[in-house]
Amino acid sequence: MKDNHSCPSDTPLKNLYFVGAGGIGMANLERYFLSLRHNVAGYDRTPSLLTQELEKEGVKITYTDSEEEIPEGFRNPEDTLVVYTPAVPSDSPILTWFRTHGFEVVKRAALLGKITRSTKSICVSGSHGKTTTCSMTANILRGSSIGCNAFLGGILRNTGSNLVLSQDSDWSVIEADEYDRSFHHLSPFIAIVTSVDPDHLDIYGDEAGYLEGFAHFTSLIRPGGTLLLHTGLKLHPRTAEGVKVMTYSGGEDGDWHAENIVFGEGSLKFDLVGPDIEVNGIEVGVPVEINIDNAVAASAASLIAGATPDEVREGIRTFRGAKRRFEVILDGKDGGTALIDDYAHSPNEVRASIKSVKKLYPGRKLTVIFQPHLYTRTRDFAKEFASALSESDEVIMPEIYPAREEPIDGVDSMLILKDVKSGLKCYCERKDLLNMIKNRNFDILMTLGAADLDRLLPDIKNIILGAAPE
Repeated sequence: MKDNHSCPSDTPLKNLYFVGAGGIGMANLERYFLSLRHNVAGYDRTPSLLTQELEKEGVKITYTDSEEEIPEGFRNPEDTLVVYTPAVPSDSPILTWFRTHGFEVVKRAALLGKITRSTKSICVSGSHGKTTTCSMTANILRGSSIGCNAFLGGILRNTGSNLVLSQDSDWSVIEADEYDRSFHHLSPFIAIVTSVDPDHLDIYGDEAGYLEGFAHFTSLIRPGGTLLLHTGLKLHPRTAEGVKVMTYSGGEDGDWHAENIVFGEGSLKFDLVGPDIEVNGIEVGVPVEINIDNAVAASAASLIAGATPDEVREGIRTFRGAKRRFEVILDGKDGGTALIDDYAHSPNEVRASIKSVKKLYPGRKLTVIFQPHLYTRTRDFAKEFASALSESDEVIMPEIYPAREEPIDGVDSMLILKDVKSGLKCYCERKDLLNMIKNRNFDILMTLGAADLDRLLPDIKNIILGAAPE
C-alpha cells in the first residue's frame, strides 16, 4: 500500500471493534490495523491460542457477550468502526448495542473490499485450493521486489501469521471467501478461480445459484485486470470490457500450465509454460500433487504482477505451506507412523487429499479420521463424501461439528459412514478418539475436515511417539 498509515475506511477512524475477534479471517485485519497504530478491541465467544496471541499483540478481547464489556474508548460512534463476521448470531447483544447506537457496522468482507479498492489486489477464490494458492502467492511476492500486504485464511507457516505486511507495496493478496457472498465486496485487479464445486447451498440454494455467485465475482475485476480460471470449470465468467481472461491447470492444458512434472526422492518439480514465457525447474516446497495446480496459479499471478522468474522459483521452493493445509506433522520415514492434517471439507478436496497421500506413501495403509463440518453440508453431499472417503483403507468418523448450525432431523455422521466402501470403518465420538488411538497402531494416519480435530494433534502426535499426551 502506498499510504500505509491511513485507514482505508471512508471516514477517519482511530478505533476498530471486531465482533467475532477470534476468527482466523478477523485476526489478520486486527493485526493489520494494529500495525497502522489504530486502537483495536473485540469480542469472541471462547478464548483460544489465537485470541491469546492477539491479546499479547495489543487487541483488547472480552469473552462475555454484553455491551457492558465494551471498553470506554470504543463507545463513541464518531471514532469507532465496528466489524463483524457472519458467524456471529444476528441477535448478539454487543452487535445489537452497536447497531442501535449509531455506529457504522460493516461485515469483515466490506472492510477487505475497501482495502482492495485502495490497492492492486490479487483475490483468490474457489471452493477448495484458495488458502494454499493465496498463501503461495503471498510467499512469492513478499520475497520479491514487488512486496505485498496479504490477508490469508490460514497461517502461513513461513511467517507463523495469516498477515503479511509491506510498508511500501501497492499490492495486496486476499483470500476471497464465497461464504455469505463475502467476495462480492471485493474489487480485484487479478482474480483467481481455483474451483467451483458446489458448497454453501444454505446460502446459494443450488449449483446454479453457486455458479452465479462466482460469475458475479468475475464481474468485479477492474478493467485492465486479469482473470485466471482453472480449466474445465462449469463457470461462465462475466468480466467487464478490458479484462483479460486466461486459463491454467496443473496438467498440459491451459494458457498457463505445467510440463515435465517429475516426482522423486521426496521432491516435486515442473516447468511452467505461459504465454510468451517458460520458467523451468520450479521445485514445489510442499511436494504433493495437489499443489501443482496451486503453484501454477500462484506463479502466473505473481508474474503478471511483475515478479521475476527467479523470484517465482524461490517463492515456490521455500513455501512451507499453510497451517492445516496438507500439514505433515510426522513424516513416517524409515517405516514409522506418518501423521498428516488437512482442512479438506468438500468431497473433491477429500478425494484429492487422499489421492495425494496414496501417491506420497505408495503401498502403505491409510487411516482417515474425518469429522463432517455442518449439518447442511453433510445432508447435501453425503453420498459424495462417502465415495471420496472410500478411496482410503480405513475410515473413523466422529459426530458432526455443527459450527454455526442447529441440528437437522435425520442428519448425522452415519448418513455418510453407511455408504463408505472401505474395508474398515467405524463411528467414534470425538471425546473417545484419543483413547481409541492409544489402543491402536497406525501406518499413515490423516485427520481431515474443517472441524477442530487439529486441537487433538499435539496429543495424537505424543501418543504415536510414545510420550504422554499434553
